[in-house]
Amino acid sequence: MNRPPIDVETDNPDITEIIQEQLLDAEIPGFQAEFDPLEAERLGAFKEVALSEEDALDSSIDHTAEVDDERS
Repeated sequence: MNRPPIDVETDNPDITEIIQEQLLDAEIPGFQAEFDPLEAERLGAFKEVALSEEDALDSSIDHTAEVDDERS
C-alpha cells in the first residue's frame, strides 16, 4: 500500500498511532473515515495554491470584458 509519510514529531505521541488506524479504516470500502484538521495537515492534505490578490483582480477584469463583449 502507498501511504503518505506521517510526521512523528508532535506534541501528542499517540497521534501517529491514531492516524495510522484511521488510514486503515479509510481503506474499508464504504467506510467514511474522518480526520480532524491537524491530522489532515500532517498527512499532507492541504497545499496552498491560491492566486495572489493581484492575479485574482486581473482575472476578474478579464471576465468583465468578456461579459461586455457578449452583450454587444
